[in-house]
Amino acid sequence: MSAPRTALLQVVNAPGPAGTRLALFALAMGGFGVGTTEFASMGLLPFIAEDLGASIPAVGQSISLYALGVVVGAPLITALAARVERKTLLLGLMLTFVVGNGLSAAAPSLEWLFVARFLSGLPHGAYFGVAAVVASSLVARERRGTAVARVMLGLTIANIVGVPFAAALGGALGWRSAYLLVVLLGALTVAALALWVPRTRNEGMASPAQEIRALARPQVVLTLLAGSVGFGGMFAVYTYISPTLTELSGLDIATVPWVLAVFGVGMTVGSLLAGPLVDRSIERTALGAGAVSGLALAFFALFVHVPAAAVIGALWIGIMGSIFTTSLQVRLLREAKDAPSLTAAMNHAAFNLANAMGAFLGGAVISAGWGYRAPAWVGVGLALAGLLILAYAVRRRRQQSLAAG
Repeated sequence: MSAPRTALLQVVNAPGPAGTRLALFALAMGGFGVGTTEFASMGLLPFIAEDLGASIPAVGQSISLYALGVVVGAPLITALAARVERKTLLLGLMLTFVVGNGLSAAAPSLEWLFVARFLSGLPHGAYFGVAAVVASSLVARERRGTAVARVMLGLTIANIVGVPFAAALGGALGWRSAYLLVVLLGALTVAALALWVPRTRNEGMASPAQEIRALARPQVVLTLLAGSVGFGGMFAVYTYISPTLTELSGLDIATVPWVLAVFGVGMTVGSLLAGPLVDRSIERTALGAGAVSGLALAFFALFVHVPAAAVIGALWIGIMGSIFTTSLQVRLLREAKDAPSLTAAMNHAAFNLANAMGAFLGGAVISAGWGYRAPAWVGVGLALAGLLILAYAVRRRRQQSLAAG
């Protein structure tokens, strides 16, 4: 066994290199399950709408409600469970996730689906927040960006394997089967967490009041705001990707899972690039990803009617979205070292507020009769707004550093 490391959290019997890899794999498995249920829902919209007798924009609100569950659950669960041992908390969160997705699969009406999706979203942000802190605590300080990226890799790989498979399964056996697949993934994650993630000590961890106070720091607020606005651009497009591809790109519905897989490849590539880039410079990585995300969304809006360009655009959006997510996650861990669990969880709450905002605004412009190209232009505006907020945060931090130095 290796000696305990100086980290954000005290790890009991810190594992060696092989044990650390297994622990990170278990944490990433949870990300795989969460990513599958979050992103597969977009590809299932036409099937759910047909089965429940609702319009696609109406069913799209179930995605907004899932995101709202994340926004509510992330601060509430993380603050109330601040003193709970981290492994125990991770297990409880994943069990709640399993129950919520089981109820989604059994929903008899759109209203029940709304409730089930909200419940499914509650543990999402808290899980990723706690998982990021545990992952960071398992490695040396200079490798924390890479460790967080490895946890997020589960989320991105879900978009290559889990999401397309769930979408194809939903098309073949009915949309409920896709959520049953997520239930199975959640159960496997519970087993992996129980076997491979070490227990932790909470001595020296911040109290709930201390963690909440950390959220009031300007750099924390600005980073969360940049994520909640800027990342909305991706979700404005991705929420309605299935009808966009069939209506504008002229692709058959059977090819949509393959495009979702391409998007997942992009997110995975972005996650692999993000670790080394963030370890080198958090600020340059975040700003660069935000700027190029806007370009990717504009490219998609301009050329989505060309099938090959639509696929390239999906790949590009996925790459930049993953880099942006990881860089802001690590930025938050840096700005709130004394309240890592809550701020990391709030990062995912911010991104799911972006999910809700993007899905709502994208549905609004479609319902207004502006067509399926309009959400991409909404996305460009959101990406640029998020970039401006982040640029202000970086500039303010540099000015404060110069004044202090």
